[in-house]
Amino acid sequence: MAAIIIVAIVVVIGIWFVTIYNGIVTKDNRCDNAWQTIDAQLQRRNDLIPNLVETVKGYAKHESGTLEAVTQARAAVANAKTPEDKMEASNVLSGTLKTLFAVSEAYPDLKANANFQQLQGELSDTENKISYARQSFNDCVLEYNNAIETFPGNIVAGRKFKTRQGFEVTEASVRQAPQVKF
Repeated sequence: MAAIIIVAIVVVIGIWFVTIYNGIVTKDNRCDNAWQTIDAQLQRRNDLIPNLVETVKGYAKHESGTLEAVTQARAAVANAKTPEDKMEASNVLSGTLKTLFAVSEAYPDLKANANFQQLQGELSDTENKISYARQSFNDCVLEYNNAIETFPGNIVAGRKFKTRQGFEVTEASVRQAPQVKF
């Protein structure tokens, strides 16, 4: 009888361990998936930017500094290797796009251009999707980090699972509205 009780306890503990472990793996995979969603939206934004820059070039020839900053920021996002580097480069790109849209306010013909309006709308939509994807990623990271840092998950996670960093704004200038002077 004692042997049956011991075996039952071992089986229950084994099931408990596997359940917690699988939950942690699921949360880890959700974080990966959420990051891939951000990555896909960043790529969509990068694909739209050259068309926007070309449209603006035709109207605002002397705004080459702004256009160059957008192009460089786009390249930085495309060349970033780690999630942290992509987060930082994406924040810079968001800031340069705000400046570009602020510059467009000075060109009524550009603002009225259907191609520019469509591209601006698509970029705005993409920025909203990126923002939502970042929030979703941060929620996944919070849930995952809580799972591996709280008892009993911290025992099951051991050293195999490491905490993740959520998406955050690291550049203070991104938090401020762009200033355009003519």
